[in-house]
Amino acid sequence: MDREIPTLEQNKNQMGQWLKYLVIIAAIAGAFYMLRSFLKTEIKEDDFRFGQITRGDIENKITATGLVLPSFEQQINAPVATEIKEMVLTSGAEVQPGDLILKLDEEYVRLQYDALKDQLELRKNNITKLKLEYDKNLQDLDYQDQIKALQLSSLEANLSDLKKLNKIGGATQEEVEQGELNLQIAKLEKKQLENELNFKKESITSDRRNLELEVLIQEKSMRELGRKLKETSVKAPRAGVVTWINENIGQKVNEGEPLVRIANLESFRVEASCSDRYANIVKVGLSVDVRINKTNLKGTITSILPAVENNTIEFVVALNQTSHKELRPNMRVEVFIISGKKENVLRAQNGPAFTGAKQQGIFVVNGEQAKRAEVQVGLSNSAYVEIITNELQEGDRIIVSDMKDYDHLETIEIK
Repeated sequence: MDREIPTLEQNKNQMGQWLKYLVIIAAIAGAFYMLRSFLKTEIKEDDFRFGQITRGDIENKITATGLVLPSFEQQINAPVATEIKEMVLTSGAEVQPGDLILKLDEEYVRLQYDALKDQLELRKNNITKLKLEYDKNLQDLDYQDQIKALQLSSLEANLSDLKKLNKIGGATQEEVEQGELNLQIAKLEKKQLENELNFKKESITSDRRNLELEVLIQEKSMRELGRKLKETSVKAPRAGVVTWINENIGQKVNEGEPLVRIANLESFRVEASCSDRYANIVKVGLSVDVRINKTNLKGTITSILPAVENNTIEFVVALNQTSHKELRPNMRVEVFIISGKKENVLRAQNGPAFTGAKQQGIFVVNGEQAKRAEVQVGLSNSAYVEIITNELQEGDRIIVSDMKDYDHLETIEIK
C-alpha cells in the first residue's frame, strides 16, 4: 500500500539534487579555469608582427583631413549688373598688376554715368539761379526797409506838427491820437520787414548749403559710377595666378557676383576638419603635423570656425613652411592634431593588438613562448602606443598583430 512522503523529506531530496548540480558546475568551471591557465597553442612566427618596448617621446594625435589652399586669394566681383562681353585670359594664367583679364558690357553703365553728369550740371545751374533769386529778394527787402524808414520819419514829423497844432487849437485830440497810431503801426511794419530780411539771409545760407550738399553727393555718385565704369575692364589688382574665372560669355551677372579669383601660389595654408567629438580638445595654438605623401610639415591651428556642420568642426592651419615644394592648391592631405605629448616614456609600436581600450592584454615574447600580460595604454598615435606597466621594461619583445583569437590563452608557443 502506497503512503504519502512527508513534505520535509521531499524538501531534503530536492536540496540534495541542487547541491549535486552545483558541485558539478563548480567542477566544470574549475577545470575550465585550470585548462585556460595551462593551455598552450603553437603559432608560426612568420604569421605575426612583433614589436619592441622602447623608451622615448610620444605624441597623442587626432586624425583629420585637410585641403591645401593659397594663403591669399582675392575674388573680383561684378561692379554693376551687366553682361560678360569678352574673356581675355583663362584659368591658370599668371598675371601682373594691371593685366586685363575680362571685359564687361559697359554701355548701360556709360548711359547711367552720362545721365548723372547731366543731372549734376542741372543742379549746379539751380545753385546759380537760386543765388540770383535770393540776391534779388534780399535787395527788394532792403529797399522796402529803407522806404519804411523814410515813412516812419515822415510820420514822426507829422505827429510832432499835430501836437503843436493841438496846443494852439489847429488840430483836434483825435487827429493827434490817429497820428500816434499810424506811427506805431509804421514802427511795427519796419520791425516786420527787418525780421523778414534777417530770416531771408539765414534761409538763403541754409538752402544754398543744402543744394551744395546735393551737388557733393551727386559728384560722389559720379565718381563711384566712373570707377565702376573703369572696372568693366576687369584687371588684376596684384600679381598671382588666375585660379577661377567665369567663362560664360554673354551671361548676365548681378552686382557683387564673383567673376575672377586670383591667388598667390607662393604661399599656402591648410583648411582641415575632424569629428565634432574632439570639439573640446581642438584649440587654437595646438601643433599640427601635415602629411603630404611621405613628407611631414609642421603647423599650428590659427582659427576654428564656430559652426559645426555634418558632425564636423573646421579649422585653419598655418604652416611653418608655407612655400614647400610638395604643396599644391586643392591637394587633399592628412592632418594630425597633437593634443598631448610625453617625454621619456615606455612605448611600443602601434598595431592591431592595441584595440583602443585603456586596459588590455598583450603577449610578451620570452624565447619560444609568448605570455599574456595586462597593461595600461596611455597616449597613442599611428606609430607608437604608450605602455604604462611595472611588468614590462625597455627591450621586451611583444606581439603587435591582432590577437583576439588568442585572448582566452595565457601562454602561446612560437615556432
